[in-house]
Amino acid sequence: MENNQQNINIFIILIFALTAILFTIFLLVCRWKIFEKAGQDGWKSLIPIYNIIILLEITKKPSWWIFLLLIPIYNFYIAITLNIRLSKSFGKDDLFGILLTFLNFIFEPILAFGDSKYNPNLISDDQNSTSWT
Repeated sequence: MENNQQNINIFIILIFALTAILFTIFLLVCRWKIFEKAGQDGWKSLIPIYNIIILLEITKKPSWWIFLLLIPIYNFYIAITLNIRLSKSFGKDDLFGILLTFLNFIFEPILAFGDSKYNPNLISDDQNSTSWT
C-alpha cells in the first residue's frame, strides 16, 4: 500500500513539474513574440539581464534603469512602470500595464498574439530626461 502511495505522489509531482515547464515555455514564446512585434530579435528575450536591457530600449527608458531593479521595493515600481510603458507602446492603457504586471500569464499572450501593433510614438521619448515614469 505504501509503495502505491509513493507512486501516486511521484506521478503528481511529475504532472506539476511538466505543467510548470510547459507554462514557462509558453510564457517564453509570448515574450519572444512581443520582442518581435517591437522590432527586436526574439532570441534576445531568452537571455537573462540582456532581455531587460532590450525591454528598456523598447519602452524608451535608459539602460542604467537596470540597476534600479536591484533596489528592493523600488524594483516593483520600476516593473509596473515598464509594463505600463510596454502596454502603451502597443496601444493599450495604464490598467492593461498594471494587469500585465500582476497577471502576466493572461496579458502577455494578449500582447503577443493579439492584433495590436507596436508603435514607439505612443510613449514619450525620455531617454535622457530625469522623469521616473
